[in-house]
Amino acid sequence: MAPATQKSVLSSVPTQLFIGGRWVDSSSSTTFPVEDPATGSVLAHVANGTIPDGTAALDAAVAAQADWAATPPRERGEILRRAFELITERTEEFALLMTLEMGKPLAESRGEVAYAAEFFRWFSEEAVRIHGRYAVNPAGGSRLLTLQRPVGPTFMITPWNFPLAMGTRKIGPAVAAGCTMVVKPAHETPLSMLALAAVLEEAGLPAGVLNVVTTTDTATVSEPIIRDPRLRKLTFTGSTAVGRKLVEQSAEHLLRVSMELGGNAPFLVFADADVDAAVEGAMLAKMRNIGEACTSANRFLVHESVADEFGQALARRMGALTLGKGTKKGVEVGPLITDKARDGVHELVREAVEQGAQVLTGGEKVAGRGHFYAPTVLVDVPARARVLTQEIFGPVAPITTFGDEAEAIRVANSTEYGLVAYAYTRDHARVLRLSEGLEFGMVGINTGIVSNAAAPFGGVKQSGFGREGGFEGIHEYLETAYISLNP
Repeated sequence: MAPATQKSVLSSVPTQLFIGGRWVDSSSSTTFPVEDPATGSVLAHVANGTIPDGTAALDAAVAAQADWAATPPRERGEILRRAFELITERTEEFALLMTLEMGKPLAESRGEVAYAAEFFRWFSEEAVRIHGRYAVNPAGGSRLLTLQRPVGPTFMITPWNFPLAMGTRKIGPAVAAGCTMVVKPAHETPLSMLALAAVLEEAGLPAGVLNVVTTTDTATVSEPIIRDPRLRKLTFTGSTAVGRKLVEQSAEHLLRVSMELGGNAPFLVFADADVDAAVEGAMLAKMRNIGEACTSANRFLVHESVADEFGQALARRMGALTLGKGTKKGVEVGPLITDKARDGVHELVREAVEQGAQVLTGGEKVAGRGHFYAPTVLVDVPARARVLTQEIFGPVAPITTFGDEAEAIRVANSTEYGLVAYAYTRDHARVLRLSEGLEFGMVGINTGIVSNAAAPFGGVKQSGFGREGGFEGIHEYLETAYISLNP
């Protein structure tokens, strides 16, 4: 097989809408450009969907729902398995495509391809494990039966930062459960989703089960779909502000809703921690995806006795990272997604410095083409600084200190968000206390990565509700029906 090149990869990706098993132009016949954030150059022009396109996509999903729900679970699972194998075979093509449109280095893109494909493998195995129960009425006489059936047509809105994995994490359980769907990918990174739709079509997914509408006007196109009484479920990954608006819209028809929203992850380093290991974990938790992840460590809370050692070591590691276009050999940090995003990150750093924070490394935009920002470590960050309370979504690590465990837990929990927390300690009793005391949907102990297709991903408080992945993930797409049977 010839090696993947930018030209060969881009020429193989569909750029139309995918509706009812057909690739079609937008009803307005308009397109929008997809840009490389490392250079600003245009990679492709993609169909710009409109309200009629969204309606047509939902029409197709509704028309396909009954037959798809009646499709044997094994058959649904085999389609996912074939798609898993196709994605895995085309790792280099998917990785290059993702790097071009999102910016992350190729090594990270390859990691996302493997992670994304794993959701299809996991849910291919879960498709045949949907079951109910049978029981005798405790009072005698009747029998109690329960069964699980598909929720029905689902609308999925996916983000730009993990353009492949956020799609497979939603599509996998929906396919396994027997739900049809309309997917609206982020307009910054639509190519990975369009390539994924082509793979699922090749794997044998029937027409109308998956429909993809790309658009730059998400709110306008999405609202009629959400307010359509035929839709039965909404799932969204993105900001808490947008999530609130979508939940309000979903209330009209009482949709089943899954929301994976913002985060403000604390990274706790205790006095007894292995500091070298903590720095390694911090690099993973902070710099994965250039810091553009809801799971990214947002606040570093370090015991005062090891804070200087940890801060200096982290600054050395962050300062030594190589920035550049993700397709180039040796590059470890790519660009942020847009110049607006970079400006937002810099504003948080600038404000913190004005309030007394000290810069150990970075703290500035990188001149030249692309939306690059220097990996940054801040110390002596005041508690009131927005960099500690607002999701950074960039390569910035603000460090503050604590004196004891109670203070660490209190400060870690002092946020409206509750997606993930990290902690480094060698005290086993403390591990249990942290697991129970930290108000987060996920907790990583002595590790900088928590994401796993076999584990339930999701948060509490303003970080949303519902779980993706794990045994729990498929239940988000199933309804429980109870039958009272009098024999």
